[in-house]
Amino acid sequence: MFRLSHIFIFILFTILAYANRINDGSPPVVLWHGMGDSCCNPLSLGRIIKLLQKNLGTDTYVKSLQIGKSFEQDVKNSFFMNANLQVQDACKQISVDPKLSNGYNAIGFSQGAQFLRAVAQRCPIPPMLNLISIGGQHQGVFGMPRCLYSSHKWCEYIRLILNKEAYAKWVQNSLVQAEYWHDPIKESDYIKGSHFLADINNERVINKNYRENLLKLKNFIMVMFTNDTMVIPKESEWFAFYSPGQDKEIMPLEQSVFYLTDRLGLKVLEESGRLHFLSVPGNHLQFSEEWFLNEIVNKYLKE
Repeated sequence: MFRLSHIFIFILFTILAYANRINDGSPPVVLWHGMGDSCCNPLSLGRIIKLLQKNLGTDTYVKSLQIGKSFEQDVKNSFFMNANLQVQDACKQISVDPKLSNGYNAIGFSQGAQFLRAVAQRCPIPPMLNLISIGGQHQGVFGMPRCLYSSHKWCEYIRLILNKEAYAKWVQNSLVQAEYWHDPIKESDYIKGSHFLADINNERVINKNYRENLLKLKNFIMVMFTNDTMVIPKESEWFAFYSPGQDKEIMPLEQSVFYLTDRLGLKVLEESGRLHFLSVPGNHLQFSEEWFLNEIVNKYLKE
C-alpha cells in the first residue's frame, strides 16, 4: 500500500510537470488587421496565423481580432466604425478570453497598430507584454493611404471627405481614417477635432494612465517601410511627423516636443532599451517570412 501511494504521487507529479511545460510555452498572440482587410483573410492575417503557429508551436494561441459578426462587417468596420468603439470592442474580447488572462503579445498591422496601442493604454488587464507595430501610423497621416485592395469603392469617397471636412464632428464619428488624420498646417484644428489620435497621444490633456500603462510594456517595436507610398508621411510609422506649420520637412521623434516633454513615456521607453525602431525596404506591409521570423518572432515572441 505504501508503494502504491508513492507510485500515485510520482504519476501525479509527472502529470503536473508535463502540464507546466505546456503552459510555459510561448505567450498567446493578438493580431489586429489594417484598413480594408479582415481578421482571417487567407492572403494576409490567415497566413500570419499559420506562420506563427508553425514556428511557436501548434498549441500557441493566436487571436485575430474581428470587429463585427462576419468577415464582411469586419472589413466595413475598418472604414466606418468609430475607432474608439472598435478599441472598446477589442478590449472586451481580450478581457473575457481566458486564454489571454496571463498576458499576451500584440501585433498590429497598419491602422491596427495604433488601435492596439490604444488597447495597451486604455485596457491594461490582462497585460500586453510586447507591442509590435508593423506599418502603424502613430502620428497619423496627412494624405489618404491607399487601400489594401484598390477596388474598394469606399476609398475614393473617403479621400474626398478627408480633404475637405476631416475634423467635422460627423466625419470624425463615421470615418475611421479621419480619426487619425493629422493636419500639420492646422495643428490646432487637429488637436481640437481629432476624436481618437489626439486623445491617445495625450495632445489635449495628459492622461497619466495612458503613460503609465504604456510604460508597462516589455518592448514597443515600430516597423517602418522605407519605400512606403501608402502612409504619408511614412515616418509616422516611427512616431515622427512633419515639423509644425508645413508638410515638407520631417522632424525626428527625438527632436519633437512630444518626445522631449515625454507626455506618453516614449523617452523613458527608449532610455530603458524598450523602444525599438526597425526598417524594412519595400512598400507598405511588404515583408518576407524570413524577415518576420528573424526580426519579430524569434526576438520578441519566444519566451
